[in-house]
Amino acid sequence: MASNSPLSVLLFFLLVSSSYAAIPSASSIVQAVALLKWKSSLQNQTHSLLPSWTLDPNNATNSSSHIKRRGPPCNWVGITCNMAGSVTEINLASRSLRGTFHYFNFSSFPSLVRLDLNGNSFSGSIPNHIGNLSKLVYLDLSINQLSGKIPSNIGLLTRLRILYLDQNHIDGSIPQEIGNLRSLNELTLYINNLTGSIPTSLGNLSNLTILYLHDNQLSGFIPAEIGNLINLIKLDMPTNHLTGSIPSTIGNLTKLTYLSLFENQLSGSIPPEVGKLRSLNELTLNNNNLTGLIPTSLGEIPKELGRLTSLFHLNLSNNKLVGGIPLEIGLLYQLDHLDLSTNNLSGPIPGQLGNCSRLLQLDLSKNNFRETIPYQIGNLANLQVLLDLSQNSLAGEIPSKLGDLHNLEKLNISHNKLCGSIPSTFVEMVSLTVVDISYNELEGPLPNIKAFQDATEEAFKNNKGLCASIRGLQPCISDTKEGQNVVVLIVLSLLGALFLIIGCIGIFYIFRPIARNVEKEPNKTNSKNLFSIWSHDGRMVCKDIIEVTEDFSNEYCIGVGGYGSVYIAKLLTGQVVAVKKLHPSQNGEMADLKTFKSEICALTEIRHRNIVKLYGFCSHVRHSFLVYEYLERGSLAKILSKVEGAKELDWMKRISVVKGVAYALSYMHHDCSPPIAHRDITSNNILLDSEYQARLSDFGTARLLRYDSSNWTSLAGTYGYVAPELAYTMKITTKCDVYSFGIVALEVIMGTHPGELISSLSSSSLVSSSIGQNILLKDVLDQRISLPIFHVAQEVVSIVKLASACLHTSPQCRPTMQEVSQKLSTPMTHFMEPFNTITLGHLLNLNM
Repeated sequence: MASNSPLSVLLFFLLVSSSYAAIPSASSIVQAVALLKWKSSLQNQTHSLLPSWTLDPNNATNSSSHIKRRGPPCNWVGITCNMAGSVTEINLASRSLRGTFHYFNFSSFPSLVRLDLNGNSFSGSIPNHIGNLSKLVYLDLSINQLSGKIPSNIGLLTRLRILYLDQNHIDGSIPQEIGNLRSLNELTLYINNLTGSIPTSLGNLSNLTILYLHDNQLSGFIPAEIGNLINLIKLDMPTNHLTGSIPSTIGNLTKLTYLSLFENQLSGSIPPEVGKLRSLNELTLNNNNLTGLIPTSLGEIPKELGRLTSLFHLNLSNNKLVGGIPLEIGLLYQLDHLDLSTNNLSGPIPGQLGNCSRLLQLDLSKNNFRETIPYQIGNLANLQVLLDLSQNSLAGEIPSKLGDLHNLEKLNISHNKLCGSIPSTFVEMVSLTVVDISYNELEGPLPNIKAFQDATEEAFKNNKGLCASIRGLQPCISDTKEGQNVVVLIVLSLLGALFLIIGCIGIFYIFRPIARNVEKEPNKTNSKNLFSIWSHDGRMVCKDIIEVTEDFSNEYCIGVGGYGSVYIAKLLTGQVVAVKKLHPSQNGEMADLKTFKSEICALTEIRHRNIVKLYGFCSHVRHSFLVYEYLERGSLAKILSKVEGAKELDWMKRISVVKGVAYALSYMHHDCSPPIAHRDITSNNILLDSEYQARLSDFGTARLLRYDSSNWTSLAGTYGYVAPELAYTMKITTKCDVYSFGIVALEVIMGTHPGELISSLSSSSLVSSSIGQNILLKDVLDQRISLPIFHVAQEVVSIVKLASACLHTSPQCRPTMQEVSQKLSTPMTHFMEPFNTITLGHLLNLNM
């Protein structure tokens, strides 16, 4: 039709624009016509979000009045122009657009700097004339249905810094011309159908920081030129058909934090130069054909470099590695996952592994390890997800030290040559849910814990003589002699107890007059304790604290809270402790001194890696104070409030903080009898040690003392963290803690208190609401650190999803902290949605 001709469109445009103060430039007219022609070729234009793309000025949607006056296309959605009226940016990401680039006239946009069309359904090939966009800096065509080859003319975009072509159907090889993009910082080509070898010209991209090529069909060698990418931070090339050895030049990439080459056909040995990658956090080389020894440089830590001290994930499983585990691996103190399974490793398991105290998962199965299980494995107090030593040739008895793994959930020591009985200490493995001890030479009774009681017959089969009152095993029979010994022991115990009681009564009557004299003359005993609890000499320590703080001088005060002021005290022994001197009003609350002392005694017995240790309590006529373990870095709130501290608290540390708080709450709610509610979980009550491990403070004291601060509600808790039901009920439950945990978890991820976002996240209508659909998850994260990627992004999404569940307005609908803890400990299942497109509403529907 004539009305659709470029000339008629142009005349109409001039007529409409004559009512404006400024007449659009010729380039604006040409670009508007080019964009309208492309729009008319789109398959679903009537349903797309491009209604403003019209020459009718009344349809302009840009809110800026000075842009409106400039007319089309500068006032269209997704279009940005420079002062001359030339288009510089086209941003139509996630607009549900369908079509091709066949009618897109790239030559009409000589000033284009940014082109972002990700998250649509564009198909067809990338035209060769995309090379006309000579000023382009940012190109994102990811998450579409593009096919065909990467055009060689892409090498003409020499100003390009970002190139995202991932998650399409692009085939063919990576063109050599891509090596001309010397300004490129990020290149992502993953999840396509690319074939051929990795071009050597990639070595020209010395400014590259991110290179993602995973999930393609690339073959051939990894070029040695990869070692020229000296600024590379993340190198990701798994799930391809790469062959040959890992080039030694990879040791030049000293800024690398992430190296993943799993599921290829790589062979040869792991080059010792990998030990130079001292910034490496994650190394995954599993499912290849690697042979030879594990290089000692993986664990070598010279004083000058401190090699690999940042490594937290090491996966070398499913290869053909031989030799033993180097002793130096025990120096990788940051490791939380170690998987060396399904290799040909042999020799003893080194006891030095017990130094890797942060390990959550240890898998050494399907190798040829011999000798005994080192008792040092029992030092891995954080081991939680898995300990798998199965299908080896381990012999000897099971060390009783393994019973110290109180957090371990899955244990597999099957298919070995272990003998003797199962240690009695296994009854303390209260978190154990799955166990397999089959195909050994074990005998004697099974531990009386749920994991063994609920296990199937298969978990115990083919042993020498195990017994228990469960299906498939013989019941344990005690002989007469054992019974007689038990009777003797009982009688002797009763006699001993009787003598002890008589002795205590005698001592009580001897010292009773002295106690009465003390009560009659309180003014003369100001320095005396009413009572004190301490792991050593309590009375002397209390006196020392008053002296070293100069009678609680403000000079030593490091904080003020709802219960009192906190002081730092360096004892004469050199030990540093935190002292919470209670507000004077607290003394009146301790009328039931016996109950209070009993409660404090119970709290001093708590042992958990994520709970601040309470050493004891001292009470005088003038002062009463609690004595705690001192944590170097102070409160989480303080760290998040400062830019430097927030930047230091990277995503892995933040994830660790959230998990630590969850583990502490789960322990107090589900492993203590009776359960203990905290009642005041805030970022101020979460302290961090020198290694940024979270410790929850003030646990249990909330139920003993009255609150004394304007920051507190009349019930309990700090404003902004209190569960909503406390506004209409006096009943405090562990579900109140769950709600507060949700707030803190979001605060860690966002870098600030979630504020008004809480009501949205706790709403069941979030999924369909405009807020839920319009707010991107990436936009609410702490902007002071870079966005998380890969498995870290998975964990961040899981935390936000769990935190939202914790904020449910109904306490009954909130998860328990045990459920939260278990979810955080379970390896995340991968979601297919791109992280940067996930909205808050979409988040709640994700399958994790």
